Amino acid sequence: MLVSDFDYHLPEALIAQEPLASREMSRMLRLSRTDARLEDRCFADFPELLNPGDLVIFNNTRVFPARLFGHRSGSKAQPLSSQNPASRDFLKGRVEVLLTRQLSQHPNEWECLVRTGRKIDIGERLFFGEHDELLAEVIGRDTFGERRIRFDPVADFFGAVKRLGHVPLPPYISREDRPGDRDRYQTVYARERGSVAAPTAGLHFTPEVLARLQQRGIETAEITLHVGLGTFQPVRAEKVEHHKLHRESYNISAEAAAKINQAVKDARRVVAIGTTTVRTLEYSARISGRVLPGSGEADLFIYPGFKFRIVRALLTNFHLPKSTLLMLVCAFAGTESVLAAYRHAVEQRYRFYSYGDCMFIE
Repeated sequence: MLVSDFDYHLPEALIAQEPLASREMSRMLRLSRTDARLEDRCFADFPELLNPGDLVIFNNTRVFPARLFGHRSGSKAQPLSSQNPASRDFLKGRVEVLLTRQLSQHPNEWECLVRTGRKIDIGERLFFGEHDELLAEVIGRDTFGERRIRFDPVADFFGAVKRLGHVPLPPYISREDRPGDRDRYQTVYARERGSVAAPTAGLHFTPEVLARLQQRGIETAEITLHVGLGTFQPVRAEKVEHHKLHRESYNISAEAAAKINQAVKDARRVVAIGTTTVRTLEYSARISGRVLPGSGEADLFIYPGFKFRIVRALLTNFHLPKSTLLMLVCAFAGTESVLAAYRHAVEQRYRFYSYGDCMFIE
């Protein structure tokens, strides 16, 4: 299966650069898996499209400001006692770091992407904040250029990241982040900190829409998948089967697992809000066919030919050409039907990607 099979043409003008004034006013393209029928709707209609007995699953991960700007030492690490942080003589240039996954807490080590003017070596020191509130050392390099860094101990690491960090807007949003993005690039039900990208299908929900679900008697549950490199890394292989996803941390509570397994047993629809929810549920159920409670790291790559055991309907945003997320949607609804839906969305001037419109596939 070729990666090029999942390509489509998208005019740059259709890439949403700003969120709408009201979350729930996004457009929603409804796609039937049985006959490929398309219907143009508004997301505000979503609660009325659900059936009695449906179970809606949300990913409650919370995005943190994981994009850090700082300086590099340009030299091998030395004990801090031998350096003068007040002196900038040893600083050779600026560096941008995107924290993607915490590898350990003690010591505080992270997988990250690093962008800088020249090659960065293992052993270099990185300094963040006007007064060097955070300091780190590059300790490793991974397969596709990711780095591993270790932060020096601080009293409140995530407090410092919150003060110094920037919202990690995707690169196709061609502007710098603004204070308002801290709210809008976050679902209203976000709780568990750990993602470097929002589960964007959830960005359309408001407290009012959630209340309407409850009023209609629609059952809901939450799981957690912290979005990292596995979600947005490019596919570098020519053949789909040669690509491998990065691992992403997840947690499924015993209560959520029980709800999901009961719905499957009762032949009720499990409606996933976003591809991250799909990957988490299907990863957990890949062996036994039942969702198992607990925590772990998921690396399930879903592409056409995959057998879905849990999810029966999906709300999702529009995804980049040749991306693993588009492949997942094609696996769920059929490549021909999905690409036809995307062509329709382009013709109808839907807004694409993170701050864009959505699809409901059932």
